[in-house]
Amino acid sequence: MPSTAIHVFATLTAAPGKADALRAALTALVAPSRAEPGTITYTLHEALKAPGTFYVYETYKDQAAAEAHMSSPHLQKALAEAGPLLGAAPSIVSTKQIA
Repeated sequence: MPSTAIHVFATLTAAPGKADALRAALTALVAPSRAEPGTITYTLHEALKAPGTFYVYETYKDQAAAEAHMSSPHLQKALAEAGPLLGAAPSIVSTKQIA
C-alpha cells in the first residue's frame, strides 16, 4: 500500500554574518512544528563543512498536514524573520518516498 506521507527537504543559507541569527530563528521553529498534529518528523541540521547552511527534514502524514504547516502562524513568523537573514533563496522540495 503506497504511503501518503509527504517528505520535505529545505535548504537555507545564511547571509554573511547572519548564521547565528538564522540558526536561532530556525531552532525556534522546531518545537511548534513538531507539535502540529500531522507532523511525523521535523529536524534541523547544519552542514559540517559549510557553517551557516541549514537543512530541514520534515515528514507529514499527508498533503493536508504539509499544507497546514505551510500556513501555520509560527512558520509564517519564522519566514518573515528569516527573510533578511538569507544569503540566497531557500530551496524547498516536497517528495513522496518510493523505496
